[in-house]
Amino acid sequence: MHAIFDAKFKKMYAKVSKKIKIAFNNRLDLFLIDRRHPLLDDHALSGKYLGYRSINITGNFRAIYTEVSKNIFRFVAIGTHPQLYGK
Repeated sequence: MHAIFDAKFKKMYAKVSKKIKIAFNNRLDLFLIDRRHPLLDDHALSGKYLGYRSINITGNFRAIYTEVSKNIFRFVAIGTHPQLYGK
């Protein structure tokens, strides 16, 4: 599997703390091995992110992605639950 990152994701990623960057990188490694691993809590989204999926980075941080082709995943956003979903 291979991950690519939107410009929006890169901009958001640049703003998160070093701790979150490390957590994301660890979860990305896990995702690329087994995207259905229970720690990731991978799930489909609705509303403005209909057609996208989310993985858990920390208790409050999520990363949003979509599958662009077989085994190629594009990450489009990273942030806290309220930042991403407005709740």
